[in-house]
Amino acid sequence: MSKIITCISPIDGSVFAERPTMETAQAAKAVDAVRAAQRDWAARPLADRIALVKKGVARLNEMNDEVVPELAHMMGRPVRYGGEFGGVDDRTNYMSDIAARVLAPIEIETSNDFERRIVREPHGVVFVIAPWNYPYLTAINTVAPALIAGNAVVIKHASQTVLVGERMVRAFAEAGLPENIFINLFLDHGTTEDLLKARSFNFVNFTGSVGGGRAIERAAAGTFTPLGLELGGKDPGYVMEDADLDAAVDTLIDGAMFNSGQCCCGIERIYVNENLYDDFVEKSIAIVNQYKLGNPLDPETTLGPMANIRFAEEVRGQTSDALAAGAKAMIDPALFPQDGGTYLMPQILTNVTHDMRVMQEESFGPVVGIMKVKSDAEALALMNDSAFGLTASLWTQDAQRAANIGEQIETGTVFMNRADFLDPALCWTGCKDTGRGGALSEIGFHNLTRPKSYHMRKSL
Repeated sequence: MSKIITCISPIDGSVFAERPTMETAQAAKAVDAVRAAQRDWAARPLADRIALVKKGVARLNEMNDEVVPELAHMMGRPVRYGGEFGGVDDRTNYMSDIAARVLAPIEIETSNDFERRIVREPHGVVFVIAPWNYPYLTAINTVAPALIAGNAVVIKHASQTVLVGERMVRAFAEAGLPENIFINLFLDHGTTEDLLKARSFNFVNFTGSVGGGRAIERAAAGTFTPLGLELGGKDPGYVMEDADLDAAVDTLIDGAMFNSGQCCCGIERIYVNENLYDDFVEKSIAIVNQYKLGNPLDPETTLGPMANIRFAEEVRGQTSDALAAGAKAMIDPALFPQDGGTYLMPQILTNVTHDMRVMQEESFGPVVGIMKVKSDAEALALMNDSAFGLTASLWTQDAQRAANIGEQIETGTVFMNRADFLDPALCWTGCKDTGRGGALSEIGFHNLTRPKSYHMRKSL
């Protein structure tokens, strides 16, 4: 008997959407149909595949007026910020532009005696398990280049954004993508594990929690299925004494609070040189005090609810533990009426230490701890004192100094005078408990294809 996936809206706790899950046999049959269709798709000219992918994204853009309030209902992002399709367009266009060059054969020798070359072949069926926080952007990172490279794609979206995969597939189908090249499946954890254990997919990309990543690895163990795993983060910012203070405050606090702090590369801890610390904290408080927490359907709202009450409870717990251990709350709760549920006020914590959960565990909510540091060495030790490694944001006028520090940070991306940003020309990757693999850029295509070598001897 199938189970029901239910999306509870964080706006008011009502049921926003429900979908029945597929049994394992039914899902396996659907994947078999995708596998059968993939060869013809891979045989199409690259230019045709690119054109159809772009048409699919264009059709998604046409749905934006529906998508924006739908996302507000499902995961709480305020409608004032619009949809995600600007970034979706940028990433799709970049990957389309580089595809011919990156996927071209590497010619080693073409002579009367030999042809030697390396080609890149699509894996086959790519399984995308997508998260709820940026449900279109995170999905398109794999969906677009996978399809362009000649793979077929099966998407399974998070229950909190259960309608996203369905809508994406509908847009691509209406744009003319052939049947069974891109499908959406509603699956529970058990059926997902069954499919992974059965080697149903040729590549799996998962974006989500560390626990979810471990479950994926366990299910795929022994199948030798390549995995891309983008998991947790605890991204630091470091503000040096020569930084542009106003720019650093504006960017880092926005990086900590935007989307109610529910960003993969959001800023979760900030280290500020002792000479700028007091001014940084004062300016940060002034910015946060101007936020409006409320219904995300209200155009005046700048901070919506967290996507699920259990996420809000985790941040409340981290914050309460920190305050009990001596941290100081800098934002007055009276400015942000809360309901004790999904609506969670933003908070800046000072007098924090790395003995506190809020500075060690992923928060994924609108709270950030700020610590005073005296030197690059102290800041570097603190930045590396983490189980995670996705991005790090350095603020200085000295590019060489930033590069020197960047070489020593255990992270996937080093930013200088920037934060919470994804450049499709650069590999989106991480280390430690943040996971493995890499999306977008040339390396993204490498991960979504496999090399095949040809050694052709023409004469004996």
